[in-house]
Amino acid sequence: MHVAHLSLADFRSYESLELDLRPGTTTFVGLNGQGKTNLVEAVGYVATLGSHRVSGDAPLVRQGAPRAVVRAQLVRGERRALVELEITPGRANRARLNGAPVRRPREVLGVLRTVLFAPEDLALVKGDPDGRRRYLDDLLVTRWPRLAGVRADYERVVRQRTALLKSAGAALRSGRADTSTLDVWDEHLAGVGAELLAARLALLADLREPAGEAYRTVSRGQGELELGYRSALPLLADLTAGAVDSAAGPSPEELRAALLAAAGEQRKAELDRGVCLVGPHRDDLVLTLGGMPAKGYASHGESWSVALGLRLASYGLLRRDDEHTDPGGPVLVLDDVFAELDAGRRERLAEVVAGAEQVLVTAAVPEDVPDALRGSGADRVLVTTGSAVRGD
Repeated sequence: MHVAHLSLADFRSYESLELDLRPGTTTFVGLNGQGKTNLVEAVGYVATLGSHRVSGDAPLVRQGAPRAVVRAQLVRGERRALVELEITPGRANRARLNGAPVRRPREVLGVLRTVLFAPEDLALVKGDPDGRRRYLDDLLVTRWPRLAGVRADYERVVRQRTALLKSAGAALRSGRADTSTLDVWDEHLAGVGAELLAARLALLADLREPAGEAYRTVSRGQGELELGYRSALPLLADLTAGAVDSAAGPSPEELRAALLAAAGEQRKAELDRGVCLVGPHRDDLVLTLGGMPAKGYASHGESWSVALGLRLASYGLLRRDDEHTDPGGPVLVLDDVFAELDAGRRERLAEVVAGAEQVLVTAAVPEDVPDALRGSGADRVLVTTGSAVRGD
């Protein structure tokens, strides 16, 4: 798959842009702050309906404009598809697929698949658990777009249940509480939470081996990366890295029962604190090197190798999923990542991704891009504020 044309209207710094793209490597070159990342962010938005830089849509709309529009012409084998997204802060976004409106924007998920490498990836190792949960859930939705609905439903249940806990806790302290409604929300939490949790465990089982192999590639065999899963559920308390096996893991029904039981056990603590203490939103992806937690023990270089290993494993899984229908695999986006890596990791990353059908690279310094991605046929796009033109 590749993006053949990108069209922007009032997206970030671009009032209007029409840009043809080709298979192979395209490097967007320009000084910092000129809009290189805005271009690949737009591509990523078509794939995920979100930004890797901000959590909301408002910053994506050019200052003073009421809305932004992103259009991407996609080529997958002999087939073409046009995805159009209208981003309107404070209102529901709208989407079209091949000119026809869809009921919900998430119905276009899966038409374009991307894997993003960015400086922010270091937070997968050194940051808080929410970034690692987001990594898992983003990959889940990319592999199985229907899970976007499950993810959205779970987030809605957590928000509404948390609001109820706060109001019920306050009423309980004043002696006039009725907590029977919480039983209904416990059921909702357990049902949709079990579906999300089962999907995460299945993904982790698929991810372990390619993540380990990718880490060995980029680190030149310096240690072993293992993936595990941390949850407060007693059912998963002994889930070590080696035990993450979708075939041997608990069923969704077992997970639902465990979540429901945990909600009952934590009811008093939740009412006292006014927060939802049970569910996959409290879990963590565990990364270990040589049996030690990567967070806090891994060096800067090792941390980068772990982060690259996770992204390369994502790419490998998606390419394997599509090997019969789209051998070119997902579009790879490398956003200013080479500036963060030493020479050895730059070259090893470039060697791994050079065979992708399309690679989009941003770089302030062209020489940061390894030779493997600057060979014959590679495109260069010169980016200045509000414009992007193909250069020599």
